[in-house]
Order: sequence, then C-alpha cells, then structure tokens
Amino acid sequence: MTHIPILRAGKPYYSLSTARVPHFQTGEAVAHVSQANRGIIAKDFMQARRNQHILQALSVDALLAICQKAADLYEKADLPLGEAMQSPEAYIHSLSSTTGMPESLCRKNMAKITLVLREMRAVLGGLTRDLDLGLLDSGWSRTNGATLSFASQANVLGAILPSNSPGVHGLWLPAVPLKVPLVLRPGSQEPWTPYRIAQALLRAGLPPEALSFYPSDYSGATEILLRSGRSMLFGDQKTVQPWRHDHRVQIHGPGWSKVIIGTDKINDWEQYIDVIVTSAVANGGRSCLNASGLWVPKYGREIAEAVAKQMAQIEARAMDDPHAEIAAFANYQFARMVSDSIDAQLAGGGALDVTEKIRGSSRFVEAFDTAFLLPTTVFCKNTGHSLAQSEYLFPFISVVEAPQQDMLAEMGNTLVATAITEDADFIRDLFAAPNVDRLNIGPIPTMHISWDQPHEGNLFEHLYRQRSLQISKEYTVA
Repeated sequence: MTHIPILRAGKPYYSLSTARVPHFQTGEAVAHVSQANRGIIAKDFMQARRNQHILQALSVDALLAICQKAADLYEKADLPLGEAMQSPEAYIHSLSSTTGMPESLCRKNMAKITLVLREMRAVLGGLTRDLDLGLLDSGWSRTNGATLSFASQANVLGAILPSNSPGVHGLWLPAVPLKVPLVLRPGSQEPWTPYRIAQALLRAGLPPEALSFYPSDYSGATEILLRSGRSMLFGDQKTVQPWRHDHRVQIHGPGWSKVIIGTDKINDWEQYIDVIVTSAVANGGRSCLNASGLWVPKYGREIAEAVAKQMAQIEARAMDDPHAEIAAFANYQFARMVSDSIDAQLAGGGALDVTEKIRGSSRFVEAFDTAFLLPTTVFCKNTGHSLAQSEYLFPFISVVEAPQQDMLAEMGNTLVATAITEDADFIRDLFAAPNVDRLNIGPIPTMHISWDQPHEGNLFEHLYRQRSLQISKEYTVA
C-alpha cells in the first residue's frame, strides 16, 4: 500500500497517524497519507525565516530555470511517491481514482500545470507588470529614472488546497521564483498533484527548505493559516467565509462566473452558443472559472433551449473513456443531495430545468458503479430566483433575463465575466463594476486563461509591498 509522507522542509516524515485516500467507486484505500498535527506544523514554522534566507540566496533566473526543468520532470518523469516511484500514467490513474475526474480531464489539467512551470517568466511578467525581476535579487532597481524597491510580507506562503480540480495548483507555483517558501496542505482526496509537483521541483534543484507538505485535518489547516504571513485558501462558501476579512488570506472560493450578452449583440445570440456551452462544461464544470450564469436582455427562453440542447447530449462515461466530459461524484449521497436541492428550488416556481425536458430523464444518474450529475440548464423567469445565483460542482448554468442597465447591479459578485458587447457605454460600466474581477470583452470562454494575467487576486501584490527607497548620492549600492 502506498504511504505518502509529510514533507518537512522537503524531507519525508512518516507519521503514525495516517488517513485513507479511498477509491471513489469502491471505497478501498488507494493510499495512506501521513497526517501532520498542529504541534509539528507549529514547530516547523520556527524555521521559516531561515528557510526563506536559503531560497533568497538563489537568483530569480536560477529559480526560473528550476521551474522549466520541473515542467519536464512533472510531465514525463518517474518521480518519488513515498518509498516507491510513480510514472506519469500512474499519477493520472491515481488522480482519477480518488477524485472522480475522468483521465482525459486529468491530462488536460496536467498540461495546464506544465505550461505554467514552463512559461513562468511570462506569468511573472503579468503579475509584476513587467518589472525588472532582478530587483528581487538586489532589493531594488531603477526604471525610467524611478527607484523601485519591494519588501516581502511573508516568510512563507501557506496554501490550503482543494480536491476538485488539479489545474488550480498552477496558482501557487509563482511563489517559487518570487522567493517565498511554500507550505502546502493538500485536499483530502487529492494529495497526488501537490506532492508530484513538489518532487519535480526538488529533483530540479529547488532547496528542500523551500517546500513543506502537511496533510492534516482542519485544525492543521487552521494552524497554517494563522502562522503564515500570507496564504491562499481554496474552498466553498462555508470554508472561506471566516477568513474573508483577513488581509493575510487570499480567498479562492465560489466564482459565480457569467456570460453576458449586450443589447447590441442579442439578436445574434445563436452565434455564441458554443462559447456559452464551453464556458459551462469545460473541465467538467468543476472550476470557479466555469460560467454558472448567462445574463441576457431578451430571448432568454430560446437561448436556454439552445444551450440545453447541446448540454443534453453529454453523457456519463467511464473514467478511462477518452471522450468523457464530466466527473463522477466521489460522495454518492452528496450528489443526490445537490440534485434534490435543485429540484426543491425548481418546485417553488419561477424557474424551469430546460435540459431535463429535452433529455427526458433526471440529471442524477447511476452509471459505472458511481453517481453523476448530468449538465443542467435552468431558465429563471426573474433575477431574484435562488438558482440565478447558484454554483455547483458540475456543469450548471442559469439563464436570466434582465434589462442591460440592471444587470451589473443585480448579478452579484462575479469572478469572470465574458461580456459579448461593443456598446462603449456598457463596456465603461463593466470596467467600473466593483463586483467583476476578471473581464473578457467579446466571445471568449470564461475558462480561457492567459497565464500572464492574474487569476483571482495578484500573488505578487499579495506577497510583496512597494517600499519607499532613497539612496544617498555618495553611496554605491550593488
């Protein structure tokens, strides 16, 4: 049986306390994972400053080279998994077996992470707005006559990681060339990806002091959040809510991402059905970037039916089927509960499951010894319906009609808004909207990522603050 250890400053540590990582179909243990208690985590944090000094001794260029080498190792090499070695194919199979994500989608997420590691210089360019990265080596630089200096706000970046989609692990990777050590707490169903990335970075030459891996219960996660100068927290609304007002914690919760069609483009709505469906379905609907809402000024019912017609064609498939598009649910009862909740909201009136009408069957299905929720399109007759502001871990999209002038005020917080419009006034309103984080102008799927742009918050600004610096003329500072 595979035993995945804790990594304490990069060094394996096997705990007597372990947790099972079960196969999502059979419930049998795929691996045992050592568990870090709060005492171990607290003790190791006492070395945080020393560990950062070791990482800071390397140049940004050297760390970027390590990232590039790690990209090839993560993608192609056999890497340590506890006391054994794990091939890329074994990694994909293990990842799928505990998360319920089809192997085809696991490979796509693996490609995303590889791309981030390989193109890390461009990623940092986006995060720093093309600052001279050498200032992280020297402490300052002079650009266009201006003296710039940035101070680190943390000895470590703590990351409380999810199990829903491996692609999100690309978000904490820039901490490596930004010279901030990582403290990772993996999701209970998905230790595979952060552990494999860690081994790739270590094999590529990253100092072991720069990376720790602490599988733990919720108390361990809390310890990391409390002790990290800066951290990232992934989770549902209930998980992230207590930390929303802690400036040290960068929240990655529900996205409530949306596609918006402006009044000037609504008569051509048929041209945009593929963009809408892709936004809702890509990556099995498991990402905060997936569109969970479509807001239009008219033709809502007709558009909902066109979207539903495509989404109703998507079927539950085996995990090794190369054409699989949706993930299974590791928790059968949870899938049933989600479907029942949607049905209860529909029963209250004001909304219609258009997909179920076309498909002629329930969204909840049992197949291949597990449970699936099939893609669902709901038409909401008013903006106040609860399903107009809902997001789920499967392809779900609500189509909502609202006057264009009311959309931004009524649609709520939105991680990604794809706005299909050329209306200059509406675009100005979108630029000024405080409830929209990422903005796409034109028919760009919400899932489309440009890695030289920040995803949800800016990691560089989270980890560094600009300091005032003046250097006396008679002093020379290398």
